[in-house]
Amino acid sequence: MSAQKQVRVRFAPSPTGDLHVGNIRTALFDWAYARHTGGKFIFRIEDTDRERVTDEYIQAAIQTLKWLGLNWDEGPEVGGPFGPYLQSQRLDIYTEWANKFLAQKDAYHCYCSAEELEERRKVQMAKNQAPGYDGKCRDLSSTQIEQYKAQGRKPVVRMKMPAGETVFTDLIRGEVKFEHKYVPDFVLMRADGSPLYTLAVAVDDVLMKVTHILRGEDLLSSTPRQIRVYQAMGVATSDYPAFAHLPFVMGQDNAKLSKRNGEVSIAWYKDAGYLPEAICNYLALLGWSPGDDVENVTMQQICDLFTVERVNSSPARFDMKKLQAINGDKIRALSQENFLTYAKEWLVKSKVISATESEIALLKRALPIIQERVATLAEIPQLLKFLFVKTFEIETESLTQIKNDSAKEVLQKSLAVLAQLENWNHSAIETELRKLLIEGMGLKPRVAFGPVRIAVTGSTISPPLFESLELLGKPESISRIESAIKLI
Repeated sequence: MSAQKQVRVRFAPSPTGDLHVGNIRTALFDWAYARHTGGKFIFRIEDTDRERVTDEYIQAAIQTLKWLGLNWDEGPEVGGPFGPYLQSQRLDIYTEWANKFLAQKDAYHCYCSAEELEERRKVQMAKNQAPGYDGKCRDLSSTQIEQYKAQGRKPVVRMKMPAGETVFTDLIRGEVKFEHKYVPDFVLMRADGSPLYTLAVAVDDVLMKVTHILRGEDLLSSTPRQIRVYQAMGVATSDYPAFAHLPFVMGQDNAKLSKRNGEVSIAWYKDAGYLPEAICNYLALLGWSPGDDVENVTMQQICDLFTVERVNSSPARFDMKKLQAINGDKIRALSQENFLTYAKEWLVKSKVISATESEIALLKRALPIIQERVATLAEIPQLLKFLFVKTFEIETESLTQIKNDSAKEVLQKSLAVLAQLENWNHSAIETELRKLLIEGMGLKPRVAFGPVRIAVTGSTISPPLFESLELLGKPESISRIESAIKLI
């Protein structure tokens, strides 16, 4: 491949559901490489399997990339010089190339039925031979072809794999070699005329002038087939795309990702209160390092620092706790305005507020005391709902913790002190309650302040107690403590 060519990378999912961690890690690396090199990031949808790849999933994929900030230069909604970018709109192109391969004798019609192929596979397995197509239809006579046609058989189109081997340099793994005896002739077009992945992906990469293919390690074995298609298309060896096969992402249990250990859709993380920049930051660290033990990076830093040379070939491990820690860091780094925007969205969605002027004014006062404490946006409604509820109630589980004489005594004495307090601010509240409960009664902080926290917030989990009392206001705080005492 000529060194002067502009880098062109593509992310080409086949969205049969919401995009997952592995998909997005690949998209992120493709995007970062394009941005780092000043190249083009192409977003292409592999949707020839219309039973599984629905319009709903395609739109979800588009929205997910937008939400993450992985903007593309060519693809759906953007267009480009090599469209269309949905494979279902390129079927005539694949048929044309399959016919060219047939005419060039690089491919042939195969009339073997699925049942026949399965029987021959069983024989191969019984003989301890590597299973694969045995070339039965490679050199059919015209008489044999007519006989098959007379039987009403519909052929697939198979590519001939020549003898020898495929050798290429993977940008992550170094030299990779495949012996062709383990890469049997493969199907390009089904009997119904629809293309298989190997044909469509290779044709599209050539016609869209893709220069680098960064993709998952699971696709490594398909590389010799793609290179065979390049050869049949007449592409010079120097113009083949460069391959970089990314390491697997494993769970903490060393197994491939699953819903149990992290492999859930990106939509799930969004709904669980993770920021897009946190997801991208964390996924960037799965197999790549910015160097100097740096872990908290911005999207711009990922672009500036990303190189394929820094991608590790060893499997990466997905750690939910680390993702959550990074998410917390990103939340703390938000401007007050951006944090307000996120918080308002979550509180409205959770029906905690309706975003009236008075609610927003109170919210602005409350946010500084929780921004340093939340790890996900989803925690915000739980922490702040006590400020906005129309009818206040103590959570059942929390109420059981204060149904005892010692808690009742704490609340009664606290009520007496707080009712006399003139300056209702967190500093004055803290001073008086510490003097009463810690110094006067000799209680430990958890025992001293726990009942008050439950009484005024309804939960054992809340923002800092003294600030919460200040935000709630004296009349409402006194009323809630009085109600709690009556419940005990």
